[in-house]
Amino acid sequence: MKSQEDKVLDGQDETPKQTLSWTQALLTTTAPYQQISLSQVQQISPTALAYLGDAIYELYVRMFYLLPLQRTGIYHSLVVEQVRAETQALHLRSLIPHLRDTELEIVRRGRNAATGRPKRLNPEIYQQATSLETLIGYLYLTDYQRLTELLQMLHVKKE
Repeated sequence: MKSQEDKVLDGQDETPKQTLSWTQALLTTTAPYQQISLSQVQQISPTALAYLGDAIYELYVRMFYLLPLQRTGIYHSLVVEQVRAETQALHLRSLIPHLRDTELEIVRRGRNAATGRPKRLNPEIYQQATSLETLIGYLYLTDYQRLTELLQMLHVKKE
């Protein structure tokens, strides 16, 4: 007869089905803990919003790949592929048709704030990646439900 612990450990090899509720649960765990007024958010520079958005996006991608359980090196390579500027630029381009006017304005502000870049990158790619991060940072602080909606539209692939 198996103990409860053995039953749990046996189930770790199974691949759980990805459901919308699982993704929503992942996103909910990172919801902002402190409300900031819209006037305060509007005073935050696009660069600071991108700084926050970069962290939120990476956390989202890390959580996305958490299941099925894998080795840390595999997690790392999957996440790095998604957080690269080139992939972020693709994600932004896929979201553009779904963005509202205010969101497009935030994207524009983020693009204009992108200064300096790694030498390996085309400046346009870097600007688009920074724009996506700025949008994510802004929505994280102002409209978390909209942020989760947009993140679910991204074509992040389980590999």
